[in-house]
Amino acid sequence: MQKIIREADRGRQFTDKLFKVYLKKQKEKKQKEVWILIHTEVQSQEEADFAERMWTYHYRLRDRYQQPIINLAVLGDRRKSWRPSSYCYSFGGCRVVFKFPIVKLVDFEEAERWRSLEESNNPFAILVMAHLRTLSTYKKLEERKAWKWNLVRRLFESGYSREEIDKLFRLVDWLMALPEDLERSWLTEVFEYQQEVQMPLLSHLEIWAKEEGLQQGLQQGLQQGLQQGTLQVLHENITDILEIRFESIAPELKEAIAEIEDIPRLKSLFKEALAIASLDEFQKLLAEEKKTDEPESC
Repeated sequence: MQKIIREADRGRQFTDKLFKVYLKKQKEKKQKEVWILIHTEVQSQEEADFAERMWTYHYRLRDRYQQPIINLAVLGDRRKSWRPSSYCYSFGGCRVVFKFPIVKLVDFEEAERWRSLEESNNPFAILVMAHLRTLSTYKKLEERKAWKWNLVRRLFESGYSREEIDKLFRLVDWLMALPEDLERSWLTEVFEYQQEVQMPLLSHLEIWAKEEGLQQGLQQGLQQGLQQGTLQVLHENITDILEIRFESIAPELKEAIAEIEDIPRLKSLFKEALAIASLDEFQKLLAEEKKTDEPESC
């Protein structure tokens, strides 16, 4: 898409996913090749000009490829009433009306639709449930831990292959981030369950187990003043969580986080990153803490 949609003063103009697919009926060799573009845009925050941005993607893709285009918006925000699905522009007798299909993920909170997710074999059902339970457990991290275990157990009992479970496990783990103490408790439960049902370890957990051994050695090093590894991990964890929740963060904010060398403070910021309502609030919190740390002038 970067060849088609260039960054401009108007803001971000990169689509999330663009697929080239062929029609099923296209079987005869002599038949002219027909393919379509499917553009999927995942939007987790309200945006005033979102519908116009969808229209921009549509006409630029159409201009580039001269092929049929489907633009689908997956809306993952909390507000049920925000449902942008059309863009209209008119001036001087000219009029453009562009409509596009949307999927509103919070609609699946309804009992019947949630039940359809639980009964589905589609791997995206697990991801939608993980996303919704991440939203509903805002500042309820013990409850999130319980739901995370519930969803991962579903993966183990789903009949998927080890490779499929491993990939979905990583995505659920990424979506439903937990603070360090709850994460360790949750992973211990996963280990115990795997031993109980005699299921081979997932590669993700194998890596974690190795890291646990390294962590013990690291903590011995910490006692001798070797903290660099822990600081780097905490810096990366905080920025990763903010990017997961708010799509992207400014380089200046990354630099501000990277400058912090107080481990307890970083752990506290990590917990705030999991639960804070907006990126602006996190930046204000960071600025306030920085002021507190600065020595008073004489």
